[in-house]
This record gives sequence, structure tokens and C-alpha cells, in this order.
Amino acid sequence: MNILKEIAGRLCAAWALVTFIITFILVLPFALLSYLFKEPASTAYFIQVSKVWMHIWMFIIGCPVKIRGTENFQEGMGYIVTCNHNSLLDIPLSSAFIPGPNKTIAKNSFAKIPIFGWYYSKGSVLVDRKSEKSRKQSIEKMKAVLKAGMHMCIYPEGTRNRTSAPLKPFYNGAFKLAADTGHPVIPGVIIGTKEAVPLNKPFFFLPRTLELHFLKPVEVSGKGAATLKEEVFAIMTGYLRDRQ
Repeated sequence: MNILKEIAGRLCAAWALVTFIITFILVLPFALLSYLFKEPASTAYFIQVSKVWMHIWMFIIGCPVKIRGTENFQEGMGYIVTCNHNSLLDIPLSSAFIPGPNKTIAKNSFAKIPIFGWYYSKGSVLVDRKSEKSRKQSIEKMKAVLKAGMHMCIYPEGTRNRTSAPLKPFYNGAFKLAADTGHPVIPGVIIGTKEAVPLNKPFFFLPRTLELHFLKPVEVSGKGAATLKEEVFAIMTGYLRDRQ
């Protein structure tokens, strides 16, 4: 049975990759139209295209998507959305299904991929983690995103969680941004991506339901970054443990 599962996982991974490329090529001309608009309308349109793409691709690869808690977003308000990070599927899932225009803080290495790099960059605030100058510039760019009424999606664990714990320790960035700007934090809990794309198995994928749950906003209310980080970490950890 294990051998059959291993074979199935590789075949499904190949299918997912091929269909990702094909659907990306088909959706790209529509995404390019986002340049006809000014911000935030440009990103709003781009995210709608991404949402359609992800609905189609997730259906093709056998991963139904369940989104909960969208009522926690107040129209016209920009939020800092903090998501747990388990898999390469996390970013397309969160970016497409966060309600309203949003950008994701992301490392700049994927932006160098021909053609796809443009798409990746459009939905992101890019940062070179090795450059202090780039990190400082990314903070100002994220503040500009929030000021424009858009959301910023941040993965406070920094990298994918390879531990057995529900979450890795959080970095300060998302919470310092919240404390500096006063924008509330909405914890976003991603479920299912770790099982669909296990980190210990190269080029392996098995279809399953993917979920993204948006929890109630955490207001800044004069709290410092450290307090916000502890509060959001406790909320997300408790939510994940309740579902184990």
C-alpha cells in the first residue's frame, strides 16, 4: 500500500504541475489587464482573476476549498492577515481567498522566474531577507498597501513549519507593523496543505480539502508588538490544537 501511495503521490504532483502551468498561461492575458487600472483597483482586479484561477486549478487537482470567517473583514478597512505556513500551497490559497485586494510579503527569489515572476511580483511586496535596505523598504511598502485600504498577508513563522508543533515561534515584523500603523490583525488559519504536500516528501502531492479560517480581528488598542505577537500566537495555536 505504501508503494502505491508513493506512486500516486508522484503522479498527482506531476498532474498538479502540468495543470498549474497550463491554467497559468490561459489566465495570464486576463491578469495583464490589471495594468489598465490604478491602485487599489488594479490589485482588486488582479486578486479576482487569481481567485477564479485558483478555483479552477484546485477543482482540477481535486482540492475543494473551504473559506470561513470572511464576515470578520470590514469593508474599506485594511487588515494585517497572519497565516500559518506549512506548504507551497499556502500562498496561492491565502492570496486568492483573502476578501478584497491584498498583497503578500514574499521573498524575491521567485520573482526571477521568467513570466511567472511578473505575476508573483504583482501580488507581493518583495523582500531580500539578506539585505537590511530591502527589509526597511518592504516595511514602507507594506504601510503604503495598508494606507491604500488593502490587506497585507504575512507569514509570521517566516518559513514553512517543519516541526511537530502547531506553529513555529513568530517573528516580530507583522506585529510591529500593526503597532506602528494601528491596523488590526486578523489571524488566518490554513488547514490541509501540510497533508496535501508533505515537507518530508519531494515532489509529492495528494488531493484533499484545503481550508482557510479567518478569526476575529485583534485590535491594536495601544498594545506593543510583543504583546500583539503573544496574543495572536496563543489564538492561532489554540485554534489549531482544537482541530487536531
